[in-house]
Amino acid sequence: MRVPGLALSAENIPMIGSILIRNLSPQEAGERIGALSAVLIDCVEGGASVSFMSPLTRERADAFWQGVAEGVAQGERILLVAQEETGGRIVGTVQVVLKQPENQPHRADIAKMLVMGQARKRGIGAALMMAAEDAARAAGKTVLVLDTVTGGDAERLYERVGWIKSGVIPNYALWPKGGFCDTTVFYKQLTPG
Repeated sequence: MRVPGLALSAENIPMIGSILIRNLSPQEAGERIGALSAVLIDCVEGGASVSFMSPLTRERADAFWQGVAEGVAQGERILLVAQEETGGRIVGTVQVVLKQPENQPHRADIAKMLVMGQARKRGIGAALMMAAEDAARAAGKTVLVLDTVTGGDAERLYERVGWIKSGVIPNYALWPKGGFCDTTVFYKQLTPG
């Protein structure tokens, strides 16, 4: 597994067939907006509660990723992708949000861990999470926080890869087609790398 610009512990991240987990540079983040939007739209239209309502237009998805690309360029976040080795198609992504309030320089948020429906159940989500943890550690972060839909596949994934459940917030968000869903908050303490 290759992640340019990051000192990842590859022995802890399994190779997933022909999928590479890698860090997108600021330039690549801007150039790959269409591919990232395809992942986001696939997830939202598949029912994932990830901040957007259905139908998610390409324009709204592109605008979101443009903002992410700007954050990468400003050093406020790290953008990792799961990419097919042959052809380079992006099938998953996760972000490490580095910019935090001044009294939390040791903390980062994990955001938008997304895997396309057809690429799930292959270990890609777990590999993205391990890469995100390594990227956060390399950036000097020791506390990570994330939230996810209660009872979903992602919640089980986070527990499986060692995240600690902090609590559940009822009616926190809406499903993409309407109706409330609960959200579980997780955290993970990292040992400095």
